[in-house]
Amino acid sequence: MSVISVANLSVVKRDRLLFENLNFAVEQGSLLYVKGQNGAGKTSMLRVLAGLVEADSGEVYFALQNIKDCREHYHQNLVYFGHKLGINSTLSAVENLQYWCQQHEVVISVDTIFYTLAQLNLVGLEDIPVANLSAGQQRRVALARFWFKQNAKLWILDEPFTALDTQGVESISKQITTFLSGGGAVVMTSHQALCIDYPTDELTLEYRIQ
Repeated sequence: MSVISVANLSVVKRDRLLFENLNFAVEQGSLLYVKGQNGAGKTSMLRVLAGLVEADSGEVYFALQNIKDCREHYHQNLVYFGHKLGINSTLSAVENLQYWCQQHEVVISVDTIFYTLAQLNLVGLEDIPVANLSAGQQRRVALARFWFKQNAKLWILDEPFTALDTQGVESISKQITTFLSGGGAVVMTSHQALCIDYPTDELTLEYRIQ
């Protein structure tokens, strides 16, 4: 059964048609890699899939149910990672992750948070304000959430590898593969070459010149 699917999806941004009549479905254990030039509508499409904005026409379904009719249930089963990291620069990495877990009703021990940050090569940086971390380190703090929400059915990832070093890319790629192998579904974009050892479907959005 499809985890997420769209029917006749069209989006217009600033009077420019990004895409129209888009149809696809992503099954359990499937990875959809969305490609296209800058401005082709990749981020706009992911935001529509995540329920953050509405399409100009068409529908998005989670487990065959319109997300408009099951928003709370949908977001309980979704992890969305966009361009904005959603972290508080005055809080430490541990405090940010504790707050996120509280907001999403995820029960995780402090020891688990420290262990996860260590896996992301952030040892010694757990208790300082994230404003003092590099862009790549801040991004790894935000990405640590993927280790915590184990009951999610869908990850929507917009450029998750940006500002990461080789080790960071490998860690996140491995976590994505683990999630897929467990039956999760992933829709993602990446400016970098996708180096995930897993069968991948591709969707290319063409840049439309108006």
